[in-house]
Amino acid sequence: MMRTESLYELYLKHPIVCTDTRNIIAGCFFFALKGENFDANTFAVKAVEAGAAFAVIDNPDIETDPRLILVPDVLTALQELAKHHRSQLNIPVIGLTGSNGKTTTKELINAILAEKYRAFATKGNLNNHIGVPISILSITSEIEIAVIEMGANHQREIEFLCTIAQPTHGLISNVGMAHLDGFGGFEGVKKGKAELYAYLKVNHGTAFIYRNNPYLLEMSKAAALNKVVYYGSEKEDPISGALISTDPLIKLRWKNSEGEYQVSANLTGTYNFENILAAICIGQYFELSPTQINGGLAGYLPNNNRSQITKTVNNTVICDFYNANPSSMTAALNNLEQLDAANKAIIIGDMFELGPESAAQHQLIAKQAEALNAKLLIFIGNHFLSNKEQIKGLFFASPKEALAYLTASPVKNSMVLLKGSRGMALEQLLPLL
Repeated sequence: MMRTESLYELYLKHPIVCTDTRNIIAGCFFFALKGENFDANTFAVKAVEAGAAFAVIDNPDIETDPRLILVPDVLTALQELAKHHRSQLNIPVIGLTGSNGKTTTKELINAILAEKYRAFATKGNLNNHIGVPISILSITSEIEIAVIEMGANHQREIEFLCTIAQPTHGLISNVGMAHLDGFGGFEGVKKGKAELYAYLKVNHGTAFIYRNNPYLLEMSKAAALNKVVYYGSEKEDPISGALISTDPLIKLRWKNSEGEYQVSANLTGTYNFENILAAICIGQYFELSPTQINGGLAGYLPNNNRSQITKTVNNTVICDFYNANPSSMTAALNNLEQLDAANKAIIIGDMFELGPESAAQHQLIAKQAEALNAKLLIFIGNHFLSNKEQIKGLFFASPKEALAYLTASPVKNSMVLLKGSRGMALEQLLPLL
């Protein structure tokens, strides 16, 4: 059985981590992880044959090649290796979590920091107990600052991820009605996200806090944080700001102690204002100039189907179908209401992981959508389907059914909101819009 220190010596010679034999990179370190429906130990030999330098396994029955490294548990080995690597890095690491907006905020922060530093940020949404270790192990010696996204759907998960990422700074974008089933309700969400504040408190880290969010203020005071940097709409905040317009892209003004500035971002949604302001605050904290901050913001182009404006031949589509929960759905609908468009269409899909709250939350969102009096209102999924008798709109059990309808009845000359949970796969509707 190989110890972490010995594994680390090999990793330094082969610092590319792979966990999927379909994406083997020559000379990589392959970790044979297990899931509910697979055991990658069975693919370890294939991985080294495909070019992996080593494969880490935990099944002694397949230890038939010197390139196969046996450990007690592959996942634990990956996590411990990441912890060890993190302990060798003497750089600021910004830990980021939140119910909504964390991936967009991460991208914005990285876009700004990259104007001055060799910056690293979590790729995609590698933000769980597997993704965070992979992200940490992707940080090379050339990197000067890192932003690590941490996701969670139950309590104690952020606490655990902090032991791997070991953030020196932290940001909770917000707390909302997400993963209610796993967290045990909204109070459980607050408790789970506040684990980042608890880690920063014990380890003398700095928290960036949106002063206008009462939940974050409450949570930060409960944590008795030592180092806090505020941003918001108050004059005394190091960074304060206000929306100028959002129709459909955001334009805002922001202030620091030296002056006032304006910037336009390639994002839609009033809810992204606080995400942008968080990125500005962090940029200033790490001593970027206003020109560098605005340059990073203006240059960021979203391509992850989060608050992304897509102009098609027939419509303008707000692509926001990477994920959904009651808080983000409400924000998206409020934003659509404020946009100036002659024809508006709403196409929304089920929200997952809401537990006992699911029926009530889907009904509330259905009523909110109906109240907007959009030219077209489509609900997709079995959770929304239960509201068919009470709400005016078109209801489809699946995206496939909605696809057939949109094929027969094309939407044209409209501002379209397309939003739903990732599992609804609403991207398949985009070609018809």
